[in-house]
Parts: sequence; structure tokens; C-alpha cells
Amino acid sequence: MNHFYTNASNDVQSTNKLQSISADIRHVKYLGRTLSYDGILWLALSGSGIEFLFQGSLLSLLLAGDDSAGTQTQEEKARFAVFLDGIRVIDELMTQPETRYTLIDNETPITCHVRIVKLSEAPMSILGIKELTADENASCTPAGKRNRKIEFIGDSITCGYGIDDDDPAHPFATGTEDALKAYAALTAEALHADYSLVSYSGHGVISGYTQSNEKNTDALLPPFYPLVGFSHGTYQTRSVTGALWDFNDFSPDLIVINLGTNDDSYCQDIKERQEEFALSYRQFLEEIRARNPEAVILCTYGLMNERLHPYLDKAVASFRKQNHDAKIDVLHFPMQTDADGYVVNYHPCMMTHQKAAWLLTQKIKTLMNW
Repeated sequence: MNHFYTNASNDVQSTNKLQSISADIRHVKYLGRTLSYDGILWLALSGSGIEFLFQGSLLSLLLAGDDSAGTQTQEEKARFAVFLDGIRVIDELMTQPETRYTLIDNETPITCHVRIVKLSEAPMSILGIKELTADENASCTPAGKRNRKIEFIGDSITCGYGIDDDDPAHPFATGTEDALKAYAALTAEALHADYSLVSYSGHGVISGYTQSNEKNTDALLPPFYPLVGFSHGTYQTRSVTGALWDFNDFSPDLIVINLGTNDDSYCQDIKERQEEFALSYRQFLEEIRARNPEAVILCTYGLMNERLHPYLDKAVASFRKQNHDAKIDVLHFPMQTDADGYVVNYHPCMMTHQKAAWLLTQKIKTLMNW
């Protein structure tokens, strides 16, 4: 019987000879956008990680935190999970500069599917996979690539903001974020598709979330789209911010955009601002198409507000006409309801995400003939 251990320790306790296995494409499949430097594979964006098939008797994982990992503030630590054969065996915040986890310690060799995923979003913190250590006869091989690939571009809803805290009066904390429970990851799983999430809470197309009448240009998503990620988290003063993403590394069949929720806080019912949103949204579509010439684009919006639906439709219609581009469509999500409930800061709850995932899955099946 397979014997799994998930206790944290600083050393691998074993009398076996050991080998170090790097988290590179020879040994692991990358999930989402990642960045390798100084021998460490860095995860920033929600849902990023690695996946591989392990064969052996001993496996441990050494994780590196960013420069703030050892501080006492808990609200912005990187949250991550480890899955063994689909079972979530570790779900923690990275609170130390380095932590080693013994994942498998078995008397005889076994075969196990391993997945390591960053659950929280990029701006607050990053997480590094520093080393995999295994018995000398063990092997790690990349998990198989799925035939379908989807990129999701979004905001806090896509990040799974607050999904593990059902008190809407509570403040944000990375420990209550879980991108794997949000509509995007649920949709990808339902369609058996590989995914990449490019999502940042509070971000928009012309304005990030604002409680004043002023435009919040510090939280715009389009400038970060060409990058591996944006984060305040650093490692030995180095950051993932500024590193360009190689779009050849993940060529999606479908791109799902879910933006507009934060723009609405600025646009309100002011027509000039709503028209500006439509124009800037269309311009962002131009950039997305230039970088993904073959992908189908699906523009979604809703769940938390819906005033910008007509302007989203206008942007898509203008883009379609101007570019003679038929590979684009729209899906309006229904508003979340009191009956289903809310989580932190009145964000969508698990039930709302599940309903949105079901609607999106049905739309994609028709749109893509999947």
C-alpha cells in the first residue's frame, strides 16, 4: 500500500542515497506562466505550478519564499497546495525563507501523480520551487499535455478572492484565496483542458477598483499581459516583474476574458467613461489577437455588476467588424444572489463560481465544438 507523508522538516530522513532533481521541462510540466532564475522555478500568478509523474520510494520538496516570507504579517503570504494522486495533502502559507516537505517515504517504489500549485495571486507574494530530492533510482517525468488549452484573463473573481471565508465583512487575505475553486479552473477541469491564469484583484481595463471619483491607473491589467507576472514579492531583491512572457510557451485554443467589474467602479453611469471603456477594451482585444492569432476569444462579464454589458458588446462588435474577425464571442454572466451568499468583500461564493463554471463550460462546448 502506498505510504504518503506530508510532514514538514528541514532534512530528509533517509538511509538511501539521494539525487537532486530540478524542476525543469525534462522532469515536470509547467502550469501557467512560470520563471526560472538562480536555479529556482518561481510561481507568481494564481494557479501556476508544476505537475509530474513520480516513480520511486522517496520524494521531498524544498520551497523558497520571497524576501518577506519570514516576516510576521500573514495576510500577504503565498498560499500553495500539493496534490498526490489528486488528493490535496498540503495546503499552507509560505511563512519561512525555506521549507522542506517530505511528500513520499515508502518501503518499496511506487508511482504517484504529483501537482504543486500556487493558490494565491501574484501582487502580494511569489513562491519558488527550489529542489526535488528523491532516492537514487527514482524518476520524475512531465505529466502529459492535454489536447485543449485555455488562457483566462481576469480580476479577483478569476483569482478566487476570499472564496474560503464566507464572512463578507472580513478583509482580504491570501490565505482565503484559492484559484482552483474559482470558475476558471473549474471550467478548465470540466473540459479537461490545460489552463493559464493571468488575473489580478482590483485590476481593470481603464481603471482599477476605486472608491473615489478618480481613475485608478495603478491597477490596469493590459500593461501586465505581456509579462510573466507582476508582484511586489522579491527574492534577494530580484523580481518576476519585468520579465517578458514567451507566448510560444503556451498557445491557447481559447482565451476567456473576464474584465470590467473594477472599471465599473470608475465608469458608474457616466456615458463618456463607459465609451472610453469600450474603446480601450477593443484596443486590448487588438493586442490579444496580435499575440494569439489562432485563438478563439470569449469575452465574459457579470457576477458582481452588469452596467458595462452594452459597452462590452459594443467593443466586441467593433473589433469583429473592423478586423473581419469571426473568432470572438460574448457571454453575459448573471449577477450573484443573496440566496447563494457572499464571501470576503461581497465576492462570489463557491456556489456562484460553480454556477458560472457550468454556464461557461456549456458555452465553450458549443463555441469550440468540444
